Amino acid sequence: MIHTVGPVWLGGSEDEAELLAGCYTACLQIASSQGLRRIAFPAISCGIHGFPPERAIPIAVRAVRHWRAESPDHVVFCCYDSGMAERYRHCLVPL
Repeated sequence: MIHTVGPVWLGGSEDEAELLAGCYTACLQIASSQGLRRIAFPAISCGIHGFPPERAIPIAVRAVRHWRAESPDHVVFCCYDSGMAERYRHCLVPL
């Protein structure tokens, strides 16, 4: 298991977006260094930390899309409800 603590949303002026992207990238780096082929992410910081999903989800999707290492080669975004899943689907539309 890989664990990361996402940033607390403080209004968007405290580098929260960069910190959140760094959480995803660090997890991907750890997974790659361990030779893991698959990884699953919750909506990091979108719960009690208050990060607005409409801002967090594009950050998560961009971080994964920019990942260029061979592994992991399969990423799952775990969603706690259908509304969150729909937000991810919208961001995951092919470029």
